[in-house]
Amino acid sequence: MSKRELRVRFAPSPTGPFHIGGARSALFNWLLAKKHGGKMILRIEDTDLERSSKESEENIKEALRWLGIQWDEGVDVGGPYGPYRQTERLDIYRQYTDKLIAEGKAYLCYCTDEELEAERQAQLARGETPRYSGRCAALTEEERRRLVAEGRKPAVRFRVPENRQIVFKDLVRGVVTFDSNGIGDFVILKSDGIPVYNYAVVIDDALMRITHVIRAEEHLSNTPRQILLYEALGFELPEFGHISLILGKDRTKMSKRHGATSVEQYRQLGYLPEGLVNFLALLGWSPANEQEFFTIDELVREFSMDRVAKNPAVFDLDKLNYINAHYIRRADPALVTELALPHLQAAGYVQEPVTPEQRTWLVQVVAAVQDYISYAAQVVDHVDIFFKDEVEFESDEARQVLADPDIPRVMAAFKSKLDALQVVDAPAVQAVLKGITKELKVGGKKVYMPIRVALTGRTHGLDLDKFIALIGKERTLVRLQQTLAKIGL
Repeated sequence: MSKRELRVRFAPSPTGPFHIGGARSALFNWLLAKKHGGKMILRIEDTDLERSSKESEENIKEALRWLGIQWDEGVDVGGPYGPYRQTERLDIYRQYTDKLIAEGKAYLCYCTDEELEAERQAQLARGETPRYSGRCAALTEEERRRLVAEGRKPAVRFRVPENRQIVFKDLVRGVVTFDSNGIGDFVILKSDGIPVYNYAVVIDDALMRITHVIRAEEHLSNTPRQILLYEALGFELPEFGHISLILGKDRTKMSKRHGATSVEQYRQLGYLPEGLVNFLALLGWSPANEQEFFTIDELVREFSMDRVAKNPAVFDLDKLNYINAHYIRRADPALVTELALPHLQAAGYVQEPVTPEQRTWLVQVVAAVQDYISYAAQVVDHVDIFFKDEVEFESDEARQVLADPDIPRVMAAFKSKLDALQVVDAPAVQAVLKGITKELKVGGKKVYMPIRVALTGRTHGLDLDKFIALIGKERTLVRLQQTLAKIGL
């Protein structure tokens, strides 16, 4: 690691919902900074003027805060190296562009898009790798005046040195080598004065004293251009680390067909931030032991770049659900209820406004099913028996349970004893059920199973005493009467 203060940055483009891959990159940067007592900078790369939006920027910042990833410098926080939005730094880029032109390291290019595309197609037709030919690299003053007279607005291209082997040591991939002859002079400033990514990012990272650039593998091919720019501008190189792509289970690049791809979608479904962070940390990074569940402090302590894998990480939704379920089971039922409430309302189980009494009851209902769910939206799949008094048998096997010859006396005893209860809570109901087995001299299965089927239509499920306590005496007796009538008892 560098002897300088470790400084990393997360620099998203606010052009859409915050992708899960971006969240993983932000997390790795944040963990590295925290591990080494460094700082994380949040910079917004908004030079894509057509697609960038304030809404997307706010979505990114809110998602980071929800995940617990707080930046030390950057937008909304400030710091000594601002501004932290690229569109507010255009004068800075122009100054460095003028310097490169003056030193002969960059030049004006008047080629039109049509000319560049024709050149590209011709190279492809010859079986060549497309690259700029350098046709504007040595224009005479007369040629320049003629092009300007035609109304052409020039871009600025960087003059790539020939016959250079660009070698750097990647923190993930080891030694990587590129040949400068395969790059071609590339645009650094577009004709509208907006810098391209590879140019702006170098100036920003250098001026913001970034020591470690940790980003997605897809940026690996950008690195040689950026190294050449660092050298031309006289900046100190950072260390680079390119983390693997995230693939779906079918080993193709993760997309909507693999499920939710944005952080906000997982938040709305009722995943917990600690569950998602735990899962993201294991996407491309492996701990030194077999540990699966990590607190934030444990992740900071254990994280290291030398355990980040070169191979693509597979986004396994089953694994995410397994990890998140661990945190759901330990969460406050009131929190899980709050997350599940929009889904319960959408399902028609709960109406607005929710009274304090309803909320108290809902928290108890959610607590009863909490061990069976992986994220809060799944509560809806487990609570219909609390809201629907019309019992439907889940199978012929369930209906057959109520054909036992002992059913009439079991049900009569249960109805009588429950009706006599003054307080219907789980201990009282448990006492009733045990009393029936003792009084009728039958096994527990002969009592618990038929009563469960009569009240829920299912042969398995929640603890019967807790369930009855939650729906109450009146609704229990109504369900019992309806079910018995349905089977002719």
